[in-house]
Amino acid sequence: MLKKRIIICLDVKNGRTTKGVKFKNNVDIGDPVQMAAEYYKQGVDELVFYDIMASANGRGPILDLISRVASQVFIPFCVGGGIGTVDDIRSTILAGAEKVSLNSQAVKNPSLIQEGAKIFGNQCIVLGMDAAKDESMPSGYRVFINGGRKATELDALDWAKKAVELGAGEIVLNSIDADGTKNGYELTLTEMISSAVPVPVIASGGGGTPEHLAQVLTKGRADAALIASMVHSGEYTVSSIKKALDEQGLPVRLS
Repeated sequence: MLKKRIIICLDVKNGRTTKGVKFKNNVDIGDPVQMAAEYYKQGVDELVFYDIMASANGRGPILDLISRVASQVFIPFCVGGGIGTVDDIRSTILAGAEKVSLNSQAVKNPSLIQEGAKIFGNQCIVLGMDAAKDESMPSGYRVFINGGRKATELDALDWAKKAVELGAGEIVLNSIDADGTKNGYELTLTEMISSAVPVPVIASGGGGTPEHLAQVLTKGRADAALIASMVHSGEYTVSSIKKALDEQGLPVRLS
């Protein structure tokens, strides 16, 4: 049985790790390079680095910072934010990322997924999707871009399927409604997308306890759970979360 992955997300703004609730009221919580090194020591399976202001500010990725974070971790490392061209993908991978997350830029230019997958392989191209409940959409969820600030006309389920057809090898599915709340993942949304696509789905938004992770990895059918607040706060460590999941019979990599 494939192991379930625990992935930590570092949202970065102006070169510092930041955390908000439902994409608002972000506060500075530390240096991403030091935090990456600490989480690597704790045994996290993968690390995701999002430059949350890059697309909104119309700029590309901060390669120097990406390179410094990459130097601290020897696990899969995914980078998102402001990656709008094949050259951006190339330079991000050369800076030390194994994968790139395409979110706003993929919505604006879907062919970027196709071009990226053709040149670098499907395993390098991750669709980052920010979705929120909207009963006017066929699936009940609407896609948002620019760090959750701008609504699109895309239905979450349709966009997930299209992105995979174009070549996305993985989806990071973030619930805007649950983000930062620590009240649990959006199980309905996660199960719907996980059941509809043939690629791994990483659940994001709402993780607050190991039980929340257990729920989204079983009922939500997610392949991995992305966490931030619950470890950034110091309430849990990666090893304590994995131990709790292991005790519930979930297959995880133990240090």
